[in-house]
Amino acid sequence: MPIFEYRCRACGNELEHLVLESSPAPQCFSCGSHELEKIMSRSAVSSEGTQARAKQGLRLKNRALRQDHSHEEVKRVAAHAVDHDE
Repeated sequence: MPIFEYRCRACGNELEHLVLESSPAPQCFSCGSHELEKIMSRSAVSSEGTQARAKQGLRLKNRALRQDHSHEEVKRVAAHAVDHDE
């Protein structure tokens, strides 16, 4: 089941269309035009290097999120202590 990318000649919108044997002709979701041109999709290249960089990026992002959540938790606990301090 291939997915093709198209650009509408009428409005310039880019869209994807799943093509099945019984599929009707693709139509622009924005303007309804059938005047579409097939465009070349970007290929996804995966290698050990790109996977390692992606994993490292996720690790850094997750670490930053944990630090943010930890900081927010400290603020909540401190605010709770102030509210209940007698």
